[in-house]
Amino acid sequence: MPRAFGWLDVRLLNDDWLARLGPEPTAVLSLLVLAADRRGVSFYGRGRMAERLGIHRARIDAALARLCALDLVAFAPWRPGHPDGVWQLLPLPSAGPP
Repeated sequence: MPRAFGWLDVRLLNDDWLARLGPEPTAVLSLLVLAADRRGVSFYGRGRMAERLGIHRARIDAALARLCALDLVAFAPWRPGHPDGVWQLLPLPSAGPP
């Protein structure tokens, strides 16, 4: 495997998470997995995500809101009200998608 390697939990496929998420949240989640450090932390900003994925910023915001609502990622802003900060990947809930 390459030195920099991200992995995705197979339950994303087997438990129908991908179908529930849709294409843009799935793309954002994949980017965060690939950009995260070994603790699952990514410092990618929303603008950079939009640029790397070729998705408009407003759609990135909606995808991130969906991922947060489903407890797949957590976010801590640089400072209160700041749109960028730290993204933490979270384990898939054991109950499967809502």
